[in-house]
Amino acid sequence: MGRATVRRQVLRLRDETSTHRPDTLAGEEPMEIRVGGKPLTVTMRTPGSDFDLAAGFLVSEGVVHHAEQIAGIRYCAGATADGGNTYNIVDIALSPGTPLPEASLERNFYTTSSCGLCGKASLDAVRTTTRWSLDEDDTAIDPDVVFSLPDRLRAAQRVFDSTGGLHAAGLFSADGELLVLREDVGRHNAVDKLVGHALRQGWLPLRGAVLMVSGRASFELVQKAAMAGIPVLAAVSAPSSLAVDLATETGLTLMGFLRGRSVNVYSRTERLRVAEPVG
Repeated sequence: MGRATVRRQVLRLRDETSTHRPDTLAGEEPMEIRVGGKPLTVTMRTPGSDFDLAAGFLVSEGVVHHAEQIAGIRYCAGATADGGNTYNIVDIALSPGTPLPEASLERNFYTTSSCGLCGKASLDAVRTTTRWSLDEDDTAIDPDVVFSLPDRLRAAQRVFDSTGGLHAAGLFSADGELLVLREDVGRHNAVDKLVGHALRQGWLPLRGAVLMVSGRASFELVQKAAMAGIPVLAAVSAPSSLAVDLATETGLTLMGFLRGRSVNVYSRTERLRVAEPVG
């Protein structure tokens, strides 16, 4: 089975000294997702929580929204040179009555670890209709809780400590309790792994939850949060204009540049327990 980390020899230069030493890298391997034996997409991911990743991907694409819609998930044979299994092909069996993915979701190109939407057959398919209404979510969160999230997320990143090369997505309660954390070389994969875990636990929609991500807030991450019924998304870096537009449309509270005791809130600001702003 693939590993979350791998060891490689490197030449390290420091000042006038050079040494050969082992270095720990974040693992990255392709994973093909199939539905009912039919290939759907290939994503570059860090091995681990593969079933959650596949399930979360189907949530993000609007294929499933309840655990009961998945009859089973398994690895398919993908032989290595020595006859072993690569564990890089995952097949999801949908329960009877659950529609198969639309043909427009099929991708002609693999999904890279930096872009979860590369190769989409149609950009129109990106604006998937959300099943859960975020406008009805009255979650309220204290700013002190918000300011504490980056440190809480970082403290739980086990693989990042050894590699320095992974994104993290953490699911928190409104009072700051860490519920689930997933790491991956791809931001979107980390979120899919988290959402897939929540789906399989029967937690959707994730009312009252806060999604914290270690990178920027892209359109796709807002979409994934909305598709899972998550009302609040916070990121340590910048959001894109399209991410803000989608957050506004779906009723999601989007926060960016969360660093220290500073944050920008771009939409649904009433969920933050703050005094009347000045100016």
